[in-house]
Formats: sequence, C-alpha cells, structure tokens
Amino acid sequence: MGRAKDKAFPGWCKTFPFTSNLYTAMANPNAKGIKRLINACFFSVAGFKATWTHEEAFRQEVILFVVTTPLAIWLGQTNIEKLLLIGSIVLVMLVELLNSAVEAVVDRVGLEHHELSGRAKDIGSAAVMMSLIWAAVTWGLILL
Repeated sequence: MGRAKDKAFPGWCKTFPFTSNLYTAMANPNAKGIKRLINACFFSVAGFKATWTHEEAFRQEVILFVVTTPLAIWLGQTNIEKLLLIGSIVLVMLVELLNSAVEAVVDRVGLEHHELSGRAKDIGSAAVMMSLIWAAVTWGLILL
C-alpha cells in the first residue's frame, strides 16, 4: 500500500510546509481561508499528476488538446467558435478526470468482480464517450 501511495503522491507532496502528510491535510478541518485554498491547489496538482501517471486515456486527451487548441484558434472564425472548439476538448478532459476518480474509488473498494463496480465503471466510460461525441459534433458543426 505504501508504494502505491508514493506513486500517486510524489516526494514533493511531502515537503509542504503546512503538513507532513497529504492525507492528514486533506482531512484537516482547521485549514481556513488562504491556507485552505493553497492546500486545494496542491491537491489539484497531485490529482493531475496521479491521472497523468496512471491513466493513458488522459495522456491521449491532453495530447489531443495540445494539437487541437492551435487548430481551433486558427480555424475558428469568431471568439465564440474558438471557445466552443477548445471548450469541447476541455470537457472531454474534465469528464476523464471524473471517470478516473470513480475508477480509482471502485478499485480501492475491491478488485473482485461485482455488478455494481462494473456498472459504475461502465457509466463513467459512457460519460467519456458522450463527451467525445459532443466534441466531434461541435467540431463538425463549426468547421463543416
């Protein structure tokens, strides 16, 4: 268990001046104001790193974003079109992050096959597919 935790939360997470344990900080009810916001930013970065490390689909979608963003800026005729083109790909990444979180929680509960676990993962996958279809339709309607 310790090794998995170390991979998900690299060494730099342990050097935060406000805590020696990331899990303790996440549950820290005493963090208020700017300290809570700073904690939240570090947790978000840790989430991006964990998703990048463990989810190939997220890495592919980031590459898609990097490739399509300049295309959207070049091909979109108005600022709204550019925003819709870029936003549709951002939506795909957002849904993938949520799907990855659901999968991580399901796997944490247990790796044995269970109907509800499979259903949760299938629903998350369906959400990602819908966001990809939405992005494709958005790009198609704007560019064709």
